[in-house]
This record gives sequence, structure tokens and C-alpha cells, in this order.
Amino acid sequence: MSWTLSLRQQNALRLALIFVLFTVLTTAAVVFLLMQPLAKRATSDLAGLMVLAAQTWGELPPDTRPAFERELATAHGLTLAAAPPAGATQTAWHGIYVRELETQLAQRTGKPLGLATVEAGAEPWLWAGLPVGGRTLWLGFPRSRVGPQPLAAALLTLSAALILAGLAAWWLGRSTVAPLKGLSAAAAVLGRGATPGLLPETGPRELAALARRFNQLARQVHDLLEARTTLLAGLSHDLRTPLARMRLALEMMERRPDPTWIERLETDVEEMNHLVGDVLELARGLDGEAAVPVDLGSLLETLAGHAWEAGAEVAVKCPDLRISAPPAALRRVLGNLLANAQRYAGDGPIELRAKSRDGACLIGVIDRGPGIPQDQIEAVFRPFHRVDASRSPATGGTGLGLAIVRQLAQANGWQVWLENCRGGGLAAWVSVPTDIGEPTH
Repeated sequence: MSWTLSLRQQNALRLALIFVLFTVLTTAAVVFLLMQPLAKRATSDLAGLMVLAAQTWGELPPDTRPAFERELATAHGLTLAAAPPAGATQTAWHGIYVRELETQLAQRTGKPLGLATVEAGAEPWLWAGLPVGGRTLWLGFPRSRVGPQPLAAALLTLSAALILAGLAAWWLGRSTVAPLKGLSAAAAVLGRGATPGLLPETGPRELAALARRFNQLARQVHDLLEARTTLLAGLSHDLRTPLARMRLALEMMERRPDPTWIERLETDVEEMNHLVGDVLELARGLDGEAAVPVDLGSLLETLAGHAWEAGAEVAVKCPDLRISAPPAALRRVLGNLLANAQRYAGDGPIELRAKSRDGACLIGVIDRGPGIPQDQIEAVFRPFHRVDASRSPATGGTGLGLAIVRQLAQANGWQVWLENCRGGGLAAWVSVPTDIGEPTH
């Protein structure tokens, strides 16, 4: 089993590396561009003062030297001694300030010179032996006079960076990992075939969009499961009627053979075949199909011609438009709407109309039939729902035509709706998003 970092651990590691790199770069910039020039100027002044003080002390009469030493300690914080301090040790490593002071003193005295450290009292002292008139004069000052501590500052900054990285990783984990865990749990529920609760569509834009898409998927799966249940229930119900008639016809044929019973059997078989065909067509509604340029006027004229052959009066009002759409799906949608209009329009006229509006092509099938009660406008798109309460295909069809239309429209990103016309009749509209306005030639 391979060891993999969690998202929170990865965020902590990345943030720590970023903070450390930023701290190193900032420290280097401060040290080399700020502290080193300041240290060079300050140590140059201090080295000049120390050399001048040693030379002055050597030139003063012995009786005035104690007053000069007191003035030097009071005004400049320097202690002067003729003998080397007790317990002085040479230190190999100093900070930037002390190292630069040693360089400045060496330049003024003409020979290498190192500062010695003496542990005296609460803080150490730094001492420098300066040659004056053939002897060595010692000048010292407390270590606290050297204020800058770049190493301590760098270590403190790095420690703060690591702490901030941990806190930032925890915060990112809380705001990012928690929604992902919720999404993972909901996906597991969905994978078991159950319907998960909807995720909150809040938080960062990307996570909110992901939750929104997952909720859409969950609703679609829920609708598909409901449609499957309705489909199977309606199919089993509608098959029982022809099967019962076929069983009755077979019993009657045993008692009294008659060609009429055979005709009834053939009619029932044809009805069952038609019902199974509609169910298969509904099941194939989500199959993908590539969009190609479609001459809309030619398609509507073809559909109208088939309706004329069946005895319907169909008029076409369509400008010369070419749209991009899956042709078989579009033909099936419009064909089902036209068949629905033929069934309910009676002998009244039917109109196929197309127009462009707001970057979409609106295709309408308008009849002058009785229309649909307003409270059933949406219900008729459910499988096996019929406005006619009877279950007879002669009066209400199989109840799958509009369900197939809605499913095909959703699969291709179209919109379909019904609306009652003023003065009677029903208009079925299909909105196909497309770049329209291209004239056919």
C-alpha cells in the first residue's frame, strides 16, 4: 500500500516551503542590502573612535588619564584598560557587526586584529587590543552595544513561518477538505443507487460550482429512477390489457373457431409491438448524436408531407434557415409533437412554424384542438400520463410520445414547453440554441 499525503498535509508542506523560501530571501535581502551597509558605516565610526581614544590616551599626561577614561565611559560607553582583561578568550565566530568592526580596526592599525570575549557579570564584553606607542592598550564595550542579531531574527522568522504554515493548512483543510469529504460521502450514497441529500452550494466559486453540478446530477439520477419505475409500472399495466384480450381470444377459438378472433389477436400483437417500440425509443433517448447543419424548412416540409398523406391539413411557415442540430433527434421530437397534434386536432388545421429569437430557433407545432387543462401542462410529459383517463390507445395513445420529446430535448440541451392558444388549440414549442440567420442557397 503506497503512502500518500492528504490534501491538508500537502497544503501544509507547500505552504511551509513557500514561507521558508520567502523568509530566506527576505533575510538575505535585509542582511546584504540593509544591515551590512549600516554595520559598515557604524563600525567605521566606532573603529575610528576607538583608535582615536587610544592615541589620545597615550598622548595625555598620566594625571589626566583617569578623567579621560571616565569621560570616555560616560559619553561613548567605552572602557579603557592598560592591562589585558582577565579571562579573555578569542572567539572564532562573530556576527556581521563584530566581524566588520574587526576589519575596520585592522585597516586603521595596519595589522590583523581580533576581538576577545570576556564573560563578566550579566552580559559578555568585547575587548580589542590596540597598539599605541609600542604598547597595547585595551578598549572594551558590552555585547549589548551590538544590537542587530540576524541569526536570531532568521530563526525566529522561520519558526513563525512554520507555525503560520500549519495554521494556514488547517484553515485550508477546513474550508476545502470538508466540502470534498461531503461530496465523497454523497457520491458513495449515489453509487449505491440511493438518492443523497443536496450539497450546500456555498464556499469558493469552484467548490460551489462542483456542488451545483453534483446536485444537478443527483436530481437527474432521481428523475431517471422515478422515470424507470413509472416506465416499468406503466408498461406492465398496459401489457396486461392486450394479454387479457389475447387469452380470451384463445379460449374463444378453442370453443368456436372464427377468423375474427385471429384478427383481434393480430391487432393486440400490433398494439403490444407498438408499445414496446415506444418504450425502446424512450430508452434510447439519451444516446448521443453529432450535430450537423440542418435545412429547417426542408425538414418541416418533409414532416408536413407525411402528415398530408395521413389525411391531415398541415401548413408550414418557415424562413430559409439552416441550424446545427442532431437531425434524427430533431426529426423524432417534431414528429412526435406533430403526431400528438394530429391525434387531438381532429379535422382542424395544423401549423408548423419557425422563427428566430434571442440566439435561438423556436419551432412550433400549433393545432386547433381542445387544448390541455392548465394544471396538466407539465404532467403530460411524464411517461404513460394521458389527459384522456382511458387506457385505450385509440383515444390516448401509449402516453410516451411527450415523455420521449422531453427526454430528447434535455439530452440535447433544448427546451420544450406547451401553451394553450387563445381561442382554443395547443402550441408545442421547441427552442434550439444555435447561430441562426444563415440563409440557405
